[in-house]
Amino acid sequence: MALRINDEIPNLTVTTDQGSLALHDWVGEGWAIIFSHPKDFTPVCTTEFGAVARLQSEWDKRGTKVLGVSVDGVEEHKRWKADIEKAGGAAPQFPIVADDGLELSKAFDMLPAEAYLPDGRTPNDSATVRAVFIIGPDKRLKLSMTYPMTVGRNFGEVLRALDALQLSTGKGVATPADWQLGQDVVIPATLSDEDAKAKFGDFETVLPYLRLTKAPQ
Repeated sequence: MALRINDEIPNLTVTTDQGSLALHDWVGEGWAIIFSHPKDFTPVCTTEFGAVARLQSEWDKRGTKVLGVSVDGVEEHKRWKADIEKAGGAAPQFPIVADDGLELSKAFDMLPAEAYLPDGRTPNDSATVRAVFIIGPDKRLKLSMTYPMTVGRNFGEVLRALDALQLSTGKGVATPADWQLGQDVVIPATLSDEDAKAKFGDFETVLPYLRLTKAPQ
């Protein structure tokens, strides 16, 4: 069965280039992002890992851990990180899961249960392993995105989505299309005008069911 929004993530113990970790313990009391790739030493994925590495201070600022996943082994990951730093201009500080047995890829429903890695495989054999999962402190999936191999992921959008999730989860609001930090947010339609006034103060009524207010601090 597919992992759906608000499902608890599997508490797998995985091997990474920085040692073993249990997913729930690794998430801890903060937020986490898992981003997966079909193979080491592939061009688009190398640029993506570089983008994540360059954003390390932004993840730290938001109390968020990041975890890469690739269906190669630990030694390949260690060698690949040198290429990632060379191409991306930043050394990846985050661990990368060695998912060569596909346990995590299958548990997160990125590959069917009967999938296997053939000898001499190419990235096409694990092409669907190109996903992003944002996980909350409650160990539940808050957002997922899946990309084809030909389209590099926009980690600025992942960062924006993380900001929106952290705000909406903690403050009881929603965010409109293209929202950025500091912009107005949406008051839930379930709140009456009276209750919205008491909770948020002044707000703008665009439509009876669309009301905007300053983002809570």
